[in-house]
Amino acid sequence: MINNYLIETPPPSALTLGQHHHFIFDGSFLRRPRNIVALMDAQTHKLVAGKYDVPESSELKMFKFFEGLKQTGLDPSSFTVDGNPKVMKVIRQIWPGVIVQRCLVHIQRQGLSWCRISPKTAYARQLRKIFLQVTKIKTPAERKVFLDRVTEWEAKFGSQIASKRERGYVFSDIKRARSMLFRALPDMFHYLDHSLIPISTNGLEGYFSRLKAHYRQHRGMKKEKQHYYFKWYFHFVPK
Repeated sequence: MINNYLIETPPPSALTLGQHHHFIFDGSFLRRPRNIVALMDAQTHKLVAGKYDVPESSELKMFKFFEGLKQTGLDPSSFTVDGNPKVMKVIRQIWPGVIVQRCLVHIQRQGLSWCRISPKTAYARQLRKIFLQVTKIKTPAERKVFLDRVTEWEAKFGSQIASKRERGYVFSDIKRARSMLFRALPDMFHYLDHSLIPISTNGLEGYFSRLKAHYRQHRGMKKEKQHYYFKWYFHFVPK
């Protein structure tokens, strides 16, 4: 139950944001269109901030969320994110020069989905093998091997895929996979140069799973009280 005291009294801040420098950021739907976003300290896996009903698709709301954290003292060195372009744009607007690491699990999962389990074409089979390696790169030498493999694949198949007019959904997915990979490449391997940067947003995905399980026990809660519920949940359950 969300009683009047919890509604009228905001939870106290227990964190000094300036002490944290490497973060994981992600969002998750509770029940469309309602969602939550959260920022987690990458070393302790404790929640730094969370907000209900802030869609990642809204640059304005994302800007307000991150700008509020900056004003409170957030001084980041890096963010690991799922690759939402609007989130990445806002982060770089507010903190020019900050490192933005793409979540390798998201890249791999989406790429393999677009390539299919048993692709029929040579370019799709080889691209699938490339995506299978994404989360296995541990050293600069392995990064070079991976990038060389991507370059070879692009030289062999890239112009063919780009110029082909086929519009079937299978081929369209291969084009999406190719485009996503090349957009992601500049932000895929920062963790090799900065050991404290996580390679994925998995820490937050686990947190969201536990939060949703608890939230399902309160689905009859009035909408006007849900904001307060999540404020206090984030406060009492930081990890």
